[in-house]
Amino acid sequence: MSKPLILVSNDDGITSTGIRFLVEVMSTIGEVVVVAPDSPQSGMGHAITIGEPLRLFKTTLFDDLGVVSYKCSGTPADCVKLAKHHVLKDRTPDLVVSGINHGSNLAVSVLYSGTMSAAIEGAIEGFPAIGYSLSDFSHDADFSHCEDFVKHIAEQVLENGLSKGVALNVNFPPKQNEKIKGMKVCRQAKAHWQEEFDQRKDPYGRPYFWLVGNFVNNDKGEDTDVWAVDQNYVAVVPCQYDLTAHHAIAQINDDWEF
Repeated sequence: MSKPLILVSNDDGITSTGIRFLVEVMSTIGEVVVVAPDSPQSGMGHAITIGEPLRLFKTTLFDDLGVVSYKCSGTPADCVKLAKHHVLKDRTPDLVVSGINHGSNLAVSVLYSGTMSAAIEGAIEGFPAIGYSLSDFSHDADFSHCEDFVKHIAEQVLENGLSKGVALNVNFPPKQNEKIKGMKVCRQAKAHWQEEFDQRKDPYGRPYFWLVGNFVNNDKGEDTDVWAVDQNYVAVVPCQYDLTAHHAIAQINDDWEF
């Protein structure tokens, strides 16, 4: 029986610790092909490159694992598109995985996430897809406590599939003395970033800005991704690219004049 074909991408760049860890785990499940950005693409959301050409180069970064890999000058979504149309060509991936991100992608952050954009792009293309993130922003983050869950979730998706148009947003708590308690299938918390711009001046006296802010969670529910990670669970949120607010259709049709 042939092994499943697994496409791996991310937004932290092809040299990140997180993607290396993910490739190692996925290699125990199936045949892995990597197409990932050549530089960090965090916060890119679902951007694609249309105003300039894309560059794609084969690398030797994962040769020790027997994994073919390519670095791309574009965004995570670009990487998945190029993988489908150029790298894999007539081959169809059984699974698309993205990550593991250095930092969480909880609540509204999913909309800004480059990690999740690769997974969502996989779902748009009709492939089962998962985005993995760790709630630890450090460059040398420890992913070891995630290994069993990363593998188990991928195997479950390969075995049972996902609803069409759905990608999983998986967030892990940072490594602690206590073992992870388990997994929770959750909803996205109603939380947001309270943002500020730190204005400074360059040596020529011209202003520039750094985006800063605090994560604000006013959601008291115990069925959310934020609650799960805070309580040392793995949070699994099914996401879709159909952003239609179905509940608003009737209200607009009833109240508006056309």
